[in-house]
Order: sequence, then C-alpha cells, then structure tokens
Amino acid sequence: MTKAYWIARVDVRDAERYKDYISTAKPAFERFGANFIARGGAAHAVEGQGRARNVIIEFPSMQHALDCYNSPEYQAAVVIRQTVADGEVIIVEGNAA
Repeated sequence: MTKAYWIARVDVRDAERYKDYISTAKPAFERFGANFIARGGAAHAVEGQGRARNVIIEFPSMQHALDCYNSPEYQAAVVIRQTVADGEVIIVEGNAA
C-alpha cells in the first residue's frame, strides 16, 4: 500500500485559539493513523514564499489521508483553523516501496 502525506503550510494569527484547532483535529488524526513527520520546526524558505509553520503528516494510504480530511471531526477543526490561521494543505501520494 502506498502511503500519502499531508503537507500543510500555515501562518498562525492567534496562537491561543490555534490550540483549539489542534485539540479538535486530534481524534481524526488518531482514527486515520496519522504520523507526524515534521511539525512546526525550524524551516528555511529557499525558493518562493515561506510560512511560519510547516507540517508533514504521513498516512497509511491516500484513502486514509482523504478520509481524515473529509471526516466530520477534521472538518470541525477546519472551521477553527480558518478563523485563526492562513495557509494551504495539499495531499500527495508517496512513492511505492
């Protein structure tokens, strides 16, 4: 099974309320087997516009990644995130091993 990854780039406007997004999203991440590869560490934008927070999340499959994003649990978190942060999320398929 080929893994899939969420790549999120975010500028948080309200750090205190962003914690609500994280706690609301957690059940969806747990349910769909999310594994955080990188989360908010130091980053250097060497080409293009950078964002302050960068996250890479591994899922067992593309279906898991899509189902997580579209789940009611995560969609409740999206509403919070979009009010306290600006950013992008893309889902990419990994290379088959």
